[in-house]
Amino acid sequence: MKEKITSVEDLPGVGPKIAEKLMEAGYTDLMVIATASPAELAAVAEIGEGVAAKIISAAREALDMGFETGLAVLEKRKSVNKLTTSSKELDALLHGGLETQSITECYGAYGSGKTQLAHQLAVNVQLPKEKGGLNGNALFIDTENTFRPERIEQMANALGLDPKKTLENVFVGRAYNSDHQILLVEKAKDIIKEYKIKLIIIDSLTSHFRAEYVGRGALASRQQKLNQHLHTMQKIADTYNCVVYITNQVMAKPDVIFGDPTEAVGGHVLHHAATFRIYLRKGKGDKRIARLVDSPHLPDGEAVFRITPEGIRD
Repeated sequence: MKEKITSVEDLPGVGPKIAEKLMEAGYTDLMVIATASPAELAAVAEIGEGVAAKIISAAREALDMGFETGLAVLEKRKSVNKLTTSSKELDALLHGGLETQSITECYGAYGSGKTQLAHQLAVNVQLPKEKGGLNGNALFIDTENTFRPERIEQMANALGLDPKKTLENVFVGRAYNSDHQILLVEKAKDIIKEYKIKLIIIDSLTSHFRAEYVGRGALASRQQKLNQHLHTMQKIADTYNCVVYITNQVMAKPDVIFGDPTEAVGGHVLHHAATFRIYLRKGKGDKRIARLVDSPHLPDGEAVFRITPEGIRD
């Protein structure tokens, strides 16, 4: 009888040395290996692509990654958790909040509340599940120098949390260019389990890509790089059952005569990769309007919320 494979060390072709290299690079369980590509694994473990393909194949076999019934998928969906936004209206629009195992994209003009929501989520994720949190910590990848610890303190105080402890549970990485941003997401795998990360924020996803890849000639390579980056994030969301929240910039479409002339940056690659897409715009005073533009199972709709000194509120 074949021995059951339950860990990385059990995989055929993986000796102690290869296992150590894989673990160090964040390939700590069968699912991460099963969803890797042979080239990726070969580079990390310094082995041939043929050997890497065999290791991946064994991991897939052990996990039984073929087809399954819709009922089995429904059962798996029960492991999806929801993270509150601190606004009942906005939560209702998303049927309970932001989903784990998904990428939620918020796009809108400057001052529409994308970064405010990012800070609020970084605090809320630390709440217990019965209060709409995920009992975990946050990873904040900051590409535009928008992270403000003072704002986290304000929001934590408003929810009765210890502000210092709350800040200790938010891990911030400042990305200085698109390659650095991609590297930070890759490195996220190393600390997710150790620090119980349940939320990954990228604010904003597209600013470096937009600045570095200028003109039509660079468009194809930009989109390819962005696509890989988004796939890595989706894989992390699935593997570690966490929420991925990304903010995105908008551009004006001069050819639009009727309706809203703003459109999200990133093209079809980003539009298809994000599970939920929310368009934010300013209302009167502290009011903001959120419109659910795309979701695999929720109807389009709008919610109004406020940005107060305490944070996001109804």
